[in-house]
Amino acid sequence: MCELLAMSANVPTDICFSFTGLMQRGGNTGPHKDGWGVTFYEGKGCRSFKDPMPSAHSPIARLVTEYPIKSEAVICHIRQANSGAVCLENTHPFTRQMWGKNWTYAHNGQLKGFMETFPVKLHLPVGTTDSEHAFCWILDQIHYQFGDQQPPACELFAFIASLSECINQYGVFNVIITDGESLFAFCSNNLHWITRRAPFGSASLIDAEMLVDFKQETSDNDIVTVIATQPLTDDETWHKMLPGQWQLFCLGESVACGQMAVAETSKTE
Repeated sequence: MCELLAMSANVPTDICFSFTGLMQRGGNTGPHKDGWGVTFYEGKGCRSFKDPMPSAHSPIARLVTEYPIKSEAVICHIRQANSGAVCLENTHPFTRQMWGKNWTYAHNGQLKGFMETFPVKLHLPVGTTDSEHAFCWILDQIHYQFGDQQPPACELFAFIASLSECINQYGVFNVIITDGESLFAFCSNNLHWITRRAPFGSASLIDAEMLVDFKQETSDNDIVTVIATQPLTDDETWHKMLPGQWQLFCLGESVACGQMAVAETSKTE
């Protein structure tokens, strides 16, 4: 499968610490060697770095760990391919424009029969993955539901949660979506999150010999939430999301959540 990483913060914050741990899982401490990508938001703009190489051995990934890009919303993905060839166009995250915003999406899991059952018409995939097809289908449904006017965030993302529940019936659908302001996470089987705020402490990565004292890197007003498929640190308390649970974050704070129905049979990767 794949692994996800995302961040929502109330001040521009770099994700170097968390990304350093994640990139090791892409071909070193983990099997996710079929490409990686990260998208950073800066105001209304966003910049993406992608590489079909394993992140643990990618010079571009090394650049990201050493270049402290400050952002209030970030989505990262490391890939273990199960649908579509290993190539740049199939590398997450995927980005599209809607309502004058850049929308970014990354998916962990595999969907069976979804592409054949739910065609897309307005937002056409560039690559051949079930993941990108699901993203394009979500955008189509949003357009049909709301037209040219973006609704309030809680209404919009509650609708996206209902779409995620539908997609989840076709396999495993752990997903993160952002428009640069709100950050949405839906759990199919594996997703964790942690919110760091004052009083800040220190943390150690699981996948690399790296410790950071957040008190030295932050102010008392900073709020930073990190979402990951599996916890990245071994000395902090992460919240494990339940199957069918969704969370909406804005500026580091949890602003909405819900629990959707899931199949009785357990989902495994």
